[in-house]
Amino acid sequence: MAYDLVIRNGTLVDGTGSAPRHADVAVQDGVIAEVGEIREGADRVIDASDLVVAPGFVDHHTHYDAQICWDPTTSCSPWHGVTSVVMGNCGVGLAPCRPEAREIATWDLVNVEAIPFEVLNAGITWDWETFPEYMDAAATRGSGINLGFMCALTPFRHYVMGEESMDRAASAEETQQIAGLLRDAMNAGALGFSTTYGPQHIGYQGRPLACRQASRDEVQAYCGVLRELGKGTIELALNARPGEVDAEEEALIDLFLTSSQRPVTWLAMLVRDDQPDICRKTLEQTQALLDRGARPQVSCRPFIMQIDLRNPFAFGSMPAWNPVFNKPVDEQMKIYRDPAFRESVRGSMQNNFYTKLDVHYTEQESLQGLLGKTVFEVARERGSDPVDTLLDIALEGDLEVDFSMEALNSDEEALAHLVTHDQTLIGLSDGGAHVDQLCDAGYCTWLLGHWVRDKQAMSLEYAVRRITSEPADFFGLHDRGRIAVGKAADFAIFDLETVGSDRRPEMRHDLPAGGRRMVMQARGMQYTIVNGEILFEDQKHTGALPGQVLRST
Repeated sequence: MAYDLVIRNGTLVDGTGSAPRHADVAVQDGVIAEVGEIREGADRVIDASDLVVAPGFVDHHTHYDAQICWDPTTSCSPWHGVTSVVMGNCGVGLAPCRPEAREIATWDLVNVEAIPFEVLNAGITWDWETFPEYMDAAATRGSGINLGFMCALTPFRHYVMGEESMDRAASAEETQQIAGLLRDAMNAGALGFSTTYGPQHIGYQGRPLACRQASRDEVQAYCGVLRELGKGTIELALNARPGEVDAEEEALIDLFLTSSQRPVTWLAMLVRDDQPDICRKTLEQTQALLDRGARPQVSCRPFIMQIDLRNPFAFGSMPAWNPVFNKPVDEQMKIYRDPAFRESVRGSMQNNFYTKLDVHYTEQESLQGLLGKTVFEVARERGSDPVDTLLDIALEGDLEVDFSMEALNSDEEALAHLVTHDQTLIGLSDGGAHVDQLCDAGYCTWLLGHWVRDKQAMSLEYAVRRITSEPADFFGLHDRGRIAVGKAADFAIFDLETVGSDRRPEMRHDLPAGGRRMVMQARGMQYTIVNGEILFEDQKHTGALPGQVLRST
């Protein structure tokens, strides 16, 4: 017989943590049919000599909820060997949604995930109302990679309560209706649900994101759905201060674990310059929760963020900035000129914020001399206050000015502890979100290039396990994340000598309505294979769309 695909002569790293070995892999009908020395022929043979053959990577923290409507490849994740993603994180999403509430759902994504309204308004297809219909629409539309869906709690509350969902807890009757919708979604194959308690997560018209208003009785009812069904995972966005978990947040994690009897993951554990040991202390503090199956999410990359004042997401947790959200540019500029506004935000950021924030990009000719300088340096040159300087520079560029800062994860010794800790979950790519501010979708190639090859902080087999079988198992994707007979034929095939990604992303203008986004190029990733079909070869899309909607079982 002839197989559909045989991958020969590769160094096999199977996702279990076992040592690398030389072996061939055969694929038939999208499934791994044989592993070992394969003598049969195939319709397509890949010579993987000098290459590593790993399971396709699983990115469990993305916000591609809207992008899947206009980008069938879900770039730029598959450039880096990602074959499966999970979206619907942080309590914000697009389903279920009544037609009359579409603007609210759109603005929620704008405010929480920093995707421009014009992009979403032009790109979202709205070929669904219920959550099962949303998943079915994705399956019908077609995808390059596999798509997994969490139930973001905000649209579920909107669907039942309307705009009051942003103002109050649900009644007992409303809670049961929301729980019923969640049950329907889980029965249709959703992977769990997500919510947020982060004060920076504001929604439509600058009001609290609806899921933040859920009472303890509510969340216990929603957890009860997962306990009753015996499946599903819960994702919580917690930290008002990265790396810390206070007593109330610790109690919340315990509540979700106890009420659901299901895995719970929370974010975010990011290394801070002011307290580089805080993450290590938090892991020790929460050890009892970790032992019960809770997992904090960590990033393996330096957290480099673009900031602009058209979408001031970075200041979302500061009430004084609320008046500028969701306003036209001319109104925003008027607010930024107002001395009363300037006085209200003065002191909202520590002075060292301005020493890290540099002028990164502008097409304004008169501002070219500021590129690369920090706001603090410009303020000193101009003899002005840093707040006034920040606002003045933005206004001088008609708000078309990008600022940049390496905000977190700069201390590599502290970060290495998080990345190598066996009770953390590596991810936090935020793929599809903060589109013109950051792009960490290349974290898998960064892990392999920086932490494995260059720093030698972990073995190749451990790193591959961290981004394959660990997230797959945590989110119940049991046919993914390993190279073994009977598993789905998802592969990332790369050159360990060259694999990696850049420290900083590049800007492209390829979103709907001419919107711009940051993308991260991959190096050394030779093949991304999904369900037995080659999706990318030498970083070129083959035209195939072999992805599936991943449904919980």
